[in-house]
Amino acid sequence: MKGFTLIETMVAIAILALSIVGPMMVANRAIVAAETSRDQLTASYLAQEGIEYVRAVRDDTYLSTYPANTANAWPNFLNSSAVSPCRFPGSCSLEPSTPEPVVCTSGCPSFSLVTNGTKFTRTIQLVTVTGTEESIISKVSWSFHSVPYSVTITDHLTSWQ
Repeated sequence: MKGFTLIETMVAIAILALSIVGPMMVANRAIVAAETSRDQLTASYLAQEGIEYVRAVRDDTYLSTYPANTANAWPNFLNSSAVSPCRFPGSCSLEPSTPEPVVCTSGCPSFSLVTNGTKFTRTIQLVTVTGTEESIISKVSWSFHSVPYSVTITDHLTSWQ
């Protein structure tokens, strides 16, 4: 008998299809993993920037009272318009175009700034640990292919006195 039977032909086509589709699926997964890693790195930088923002406000408040009355630096920092909206139970988000935080009202974890055209949402919250120590929680969340992701960085800030 010459030629291929129908079953042999179907098996050959299946093997050929798997040899083409398999590497394409692996490549697709690698691309998705690379994009997710890129977004995670960006979110980590944004979360760290949120921590640095609060630290800079603390430093500026201290330097504005130096050397005359540094005892008031910590209360002034906690009550400043740049930080007080971010204190627990509230939280805030940073608008890149202004120096002041945007206060989150109800539904803050889903709060986002549509004016900046980014898929990342950053919220900052300060929680009192002691009278001279605040815990800073900076959370960046985003969604990729309808899967939610988030990065949270926590740091502690103390009074310089």
